[in-house]
Amino acid sequence: MIGLPLGGPGPLLILLLALVIDAVFGDWLDRVLPDPARLANRFCNAADARLNRIERGPTDRLLRGALVILTLVLIAGLTGLLVEWIGGHGRGWLVELLVVLCGVRGRAAWTRIRAVRRALESGGAVAGQVAIQTLTRRHVYGLDEHGVARAAVEAAARAFARKLVAPVFAYALLGVPGLLIWTAMDGADAALGSPGVRHSRFGLTAATLDDALNALPARLAALLLALGAPFVGSAKIGGAFRTMAQDARKHPSLNMGWPIAAMAGALGLSLGGPHRDGGVVITEAWIGDGRARATPADIGRALALYAVAALLLVGLVALLMTGLASL
Repeated sequence: MIGLPLGGPGPLLILLLALVIDAVFGDWLDRVLPDPARLANRFCNAADARLNRIERGPTDRLLRGALVILTLVLIAGLTGLLVEWIGGHGRGWLVELLVVLCGVRGRAAWTRIRAVRRALESGGAVAGQVAIQTLTRRHVYGLDEHGVARAAVEAAARAFARKLVAPVFAYALLGVPGLLIWTAMDGADAALGSPGVRHSRFGLTAATLDDALNALPARLAALLLALGAPFVGSAKIGGAFRTMAQDARKHPSLNMGWPIAAMAGALGLSLGGPHRDGGVVITEAWIGDGRARATPADIGRALALYAVAALLLVGLVALLMTGLASL
């Protein structure tokens, strides 16, 4: 467990403060604070353009991709150690708090998904396609209104796991170095982890490390979504657990199937499924056995479940802090 900064609040109190501040001011902070994941994404895109040459052999491309990720992890880890050193002196904990706020982006992600709902309601499928394109890897212009709504619900499940639970888990377990390494891998996976010939070797290290780091947080996110279901209208906790047990492993991702299955089962939806990428039909399994014709109202229900699960996460951090303080 991470240590206690001298002369300042403990790390779990810093984390609790960050979660509360993010919930209230996260939209504004997203515009003014640098996002480590975006910085890592740009770093990896630049490295991809320079080092991932098609004429290179597969082993060479694998080693080059691994070197890029190793460099990124070292930068993130050393930066985190520096921040923790600063945080252990006087008012340096405020710097640590700012860095945690850079890594926790739960409110900003929630707002982007809400924008998809509003776009669908005001402009139909075309406006929804524009709003969803940065939140999904699917070919958005092949999605109808129901496809956009399903993609937004899936994006809510992914964002809760990757933008909120995973950074909280990484910081609680490994401090600022863990937080920055996770956010760096989040950006690296977005840049290099997509399936396809170009990144099958160069992006293999990024995808593998991302899967390893997100294994526990993704399942914790699924559990919190399931436990939040009884507090959201017609959402069902039993459906969430049943769909996780039946369908989580059907998803192409080793980890994202868990929160997506929890969301689908809780809301009575079918997510995933076949979709078009240009003129090609990509065959994916359905997650859940509910309605596939999702609507903007279903996005609203997903956002409500996201918010309730986030409150449960805050409560979990507060409980952990209280428990450790009593020891």
